[in-house]
This record gives sequence, structure tokens and C-alpha cells, in this order.
Amino acid sequence: MLKSSWTRRIALGGAAAVGLLLVAPAAHAETDVEEPSSFTSAFTVMATPDQVINNDGAAVPGQPGATGTFTFRINSELEVICYDITLSGVSGDYQSPAKTATHIHQAAAGQPGPPRIAFPNPSPVGDGPRTSSGCLQGPFTTGILANGVDTGEGFTLAQIEANAAGFTGDSHTVDYAAGVVRGQLTQIPVGGVDTGAGGTAEADGGSAALTATAALGAIGVLATAGVLVRRRMRADALR
Repeated sequence: MLKSSWTRRIALGGAAAVGLLLVAPAAHAETDVEEPSSFTSAFTVMATPDQVINNDGAAVPGQPGATGTFTFRINSELEVICYDITLSGVSGDYQSPAKTATHIHQAAAGQPGPPRIAFPNPSPVGDGPRTSSGCLQGPFTTGILANGVDTGEGFTLAQIEANAAGFTGDSHTVDYAAGVVRGQLTQIPVGGVDTGAGGTAEADGGSAALTATAALGAIGVLATAGVLVRRRMRADALR
């Protein structure tokens, strides 16, 4: 969502909006990349229509019954963000003055703010669930200009890691231009813990150590039993 000053820059009619998009520096656009081997953080968004606001910060509910689930995995050292986005109960086509209609905005709960990353819109457009997955590497662009500068320029993923609650995920459609759903980023564990295994890395390491110790103990017991059996067999042969 954009503040009203930004909105005035882009709400100049269709041709003017297209012109603004064309001047975005394509040479600095993010690129599709393979998933990195590790991540420095992970976040989730539970997006709902009741959290949508307009550019002035007023509540403007999105599509009734719609939901969105955004999962982001970040490697801030490589400036790579991997995304898994699912929209359900959403109808109609997408619409946004940005280069796509699905974004991370720098905006606290109940506040408007500029888009920082534009993601491929979930598909297919229809009555069923829409999904979008992949990985993007910065520097990022959105196609929205503020004071002549793309709102993605200068943004880094470390800013999300420093203040996840200050960012929101959303998507926009023709009928719900302010947003069909919206929700704040919440940090989740990286790695095995967020798969339902539970615990922490330290606890998991401790469990692994205990398992290894138990295995070694079992091997020792079997080895001792084998020695005793061999001794008994020799004793019986001498009788």
C-alpha cells in the first residue's frame, strides 16, 4: 500500500501509470535464482481481508472469505528470498500500478507503506486456489516510483530480519484495489523445527547425541554377548 503522496504520483491515468512503470531501471531488477543451500531466517503471513487498509490508513476490507498464506525464507547474506504463496477464495484478475499485484510492503499493522518486493502473482486466475513459488535475488524493484526512485531501490532483506512486524504481505485485484487480503510478517524457525519436529537446534543436537550414545551402548552389549557365546561353545567342545 502506498501513502497518498505516492498515490498522487501514480494515479495519473492509465497512460501515465504505464509511463512510470517504463522508467523503472530494468538493469537493477531482481532475478530468478535457484534455492540456496541455507537460510538466515524464515517468516510467515496469515493474510485476511479484515486487515486491508487504503493509502490513508483507513480500513477497507478485502474480499469476504478470502485468505492468503505467504511463507518466506531469506538468505540475507546472498540477498535471496524464496517464497511460497497461496491465495484461496479470491476471484477476479489482478490489478496494481506496480509491476505485479503481490507484494511485501514496509508497513506496520494498520499503516500504509511502500512496496519493497514484487512477487509473481499466484495462478491460475479462477475460482480455485492460486499459488506462486520460487526464489528472487536482489537488488529488488517494484515499478513504483517515489521522488523519482523505485521503492525497491536500496532495500535489503536484512531490514525484514531486523523488524519483521514492520512488513506486510498482500495482493490486489480489480475489485479490491486496496488489497484482497493482507497480513503482517511473523518470524518462524528455520530448518527442521518448522516442519513439526519441535524443539530447538540445541535440543535436537542433544537428542542426536543421546541416540548415538544409546546405539554405541547397544553395540557394546551385543559384542559382550557374542564373546560369552563363543566362550561357552569352546567350553562345551572341551568336555
